[in-house]
Amino acid sequence: MTDLSSTTGATPQTHSGFVAIVGKPNVGKSTLLNAFLNTKVAPTSPRPQTTRRGVRGIFSSDTHQIVFVDTPGLHKPKDALGKYMNQEVHSALADVDAILWVVDLRHPPGEEDQLVARQLRDLPKPLFLVGNKLDVSKYPEEAMKLYGALLEGRTADTQEVMLSAQNNTTAVAMLREQVLDILPENPFFYPRGAASDQTREMWAAEIIREEAMKKLRDELPYAVATRVNRWTEREDGLQRIEGEIVVEKNAHKGMVIGAGGKQLREIGQAARKQLEVFLDRKVFLGLEVIVINGWREDPEALRELGYE
Repeated sequence: MTDLSSTTGATPQTHSGFVAIVGKPNVGKSTLLNAFLNTKVAPTSPRPQTTRRGVRGIFSSDTHQIVFVDTPGLHKPKDALGKYMNQEVHSALADVDAILWVVDLRHPPGEEDQLVARQLRDLPKPLFLVGNKLDVSKYPEEAMKLYGALLEGRTADTQEVMLSAQNNTTAVAMLREQVLDILPENPFFYPRGAASDQTREMWAAEIIREEAMKKLRDELPYAVATRVNRWTEREDGLQRIEGEIVVEKNAHKGMVIGAGGKQLREIGQAARKQLEVFLDRKVFLGLEVIVINGWREDPEALRELGYE
């Protein structure tokens, strides 16, 4: 990255911009965002469609600031929530200075990858085609050629990079430097030191949902939402967090709670451990399971749960 500071003591120019991270579900977009920031601002899980809303993660140096926008996986929606998630992607692409298209090098392009490529092909913005999961791919170069072919005819600047977001910190840092170098001259959009635009309640709710998605089976994770209703801090530093796991059918409630409350306890314990690591504080986490019938198809319920 070019050092724009002056040896004369003049105030250095600042460069900043918004960068969308896009791709089909479950290719590692949130893992890449967290790796860029060296902290966890976005939920991750082996299940697709873990990310539901655009999460902004912020990286700042002395003179440069990247606002990464982690987007939901672009897919064919099955309900109002899916339509909302796709709209989050479209909105992000309209308002950013550059794009990172993350693809999974373990597999050749599929229908959803083609859907993403159609969105990107004619956008007049710098694009990085990021081949992820390099460490577990058998034929990465061949896969990368197939993904690149989907952008044939694109005239705007396009660069390609292969890495493992989970295991290759050097490659991730090098990609971040490439992004820093193309940012336009702008004032910073967020204070130095900010890591995300989420409230602490939104962040904690996503940690809880991540653990629920890991432990719940079949389609149930996609019928679950989470929210934090109260967060208080005691004088001794204990963080008391009270949240809800929302399901859309009465039958789901018992499945989330489990026999004798075992499932809910395991979700709460796993989420509490994560929260304590990142907050560096002791946490009391209280969880309740509630039913909002058919919330994924109810616009009012979606707004109430923060999907607006």
